[in-house]
Amino acid sequence: RATHEEVLRILISIGPTETMHFQTWSDKAGNAPPLTAVDPVTGVSVTFPDLEVDDELFNKSLIMPEPCPFLDRSLPIVSIIRPTNTEGVAMGTLQFLTDMGLFIGQSPAFFAYMAQLARDADHVRHGRH
Repeated sequence: RATHEEVLRILISIGPTETMHFQTWSDKAGNAPPLTAVDPVTGVSVTFPDLEVDDELFNKSLIMPEPCPFLDRSLPIVSIIRPTNTEGVAMGTLQFLTDMGLFIGQSPAFFAYMAQLARDADHVRHGRH
């Protein structure tokens, strides 16, 4: 069991979703043969293509690392683990998303509300304000 706060933050940052996604891919989906099947109830057809390709970026064994242009186009192909910093993260996230242009056209009231929400979030510690 992890008890050190930094270790816990790292484990939470990795996330169970990513862990299960990797397990499923490496154990099952990454080794799936090409197949087309029809659901006997709905009649809907689904095709699983041949995942064996020569292009290194699309190799079936690669679930991580992947390009992360949604974070920053200048990043190389990397595996991403969320940062574990706990100081000012909400305000930093708001600033980052604002700088990316995500909130273009929003009103001053929107920004005031979001800034207050982020400040409140940054002041919460272990479930207490």
